[in-house]
Amino acid sequence: MASGARMIRVMVVDDEALIRTGFRHILEAADDIEVVAAVPGGQAVRTAQERRPAVVLLDIRMPDVDGLSVLADLRGLPDPPVVAMLTTFGMDEYVAAALHSGAAGFLLKDTDPEHLPSLVRTLADGGTVLSSEVTRTVVDGYLNAGPQQDAVRSLDRLTDRERAVLAAAAEGLTNAEIAARMHLSTGTVKDHVSAILAKLEVGSRIQAALLAERAGFLRPPRDQEEP
Repeated sequence: MASGARMIRVMVVDDEALIRTGFRHILEAADDIEVVAAVPGGQAVRTAQERRPAVVLLDIRMPDVDGLSVLADLRGLPDPPVVAMLTTFGMDEYVAAALHSGAAGFLLKDTDPEHLPSLVRTLADGGTVLSSEVTRTVVDGYLNAGPQQDAVRSLDRLTDRERAVLAAAAEGLTNAEIAARMHLSTGTVKDHVSAILAKLEVGSRIQAALLAERAGFLRPPRDQEEP
């Protein structure tokens, strides 16, 4: 790793030792990622407080503790880590519940190992990640349901700059990529994202993007649509 480059601190939470060991080996092969802990669910919150990871990969279904409860506890910490859920299940209720609780992503455990380091980098940079198998569930499921007019009213709370940041985030751009596009500092983009989530009363960028889609904000005007 180049001198001065950021080291991304990651914690893996899974009750299967084989899964924890596998993820550790895959991620630590990257020069810019350090797995600071790999623990079962019951140790997750205390270990996060002690080790202060930037990114947590958290199993959503564990025998000793509910992954969604662990997610809520992690998100309630004073300086909460970014959390992506790990699962072998693509069930709608788990996807929706995790994202409503502030998860920044949802990955199946059989995700291509070659992709894991780049997905962790995206999470650390403020982006969101979804396995392709669950994307349709998120877009077409009940996260995308609800009165359209309510969504429009929510978007009316945003400034023009915040709308521009939201549109870029909905494209899947990270904070650094948004900053480069809009000629802003990364810190300013983070502040805008925080303001957007607060004004829209949502817990994640994914929820904000879905709300914007429901309001019609991400669709081009009718006269610009393809014939």
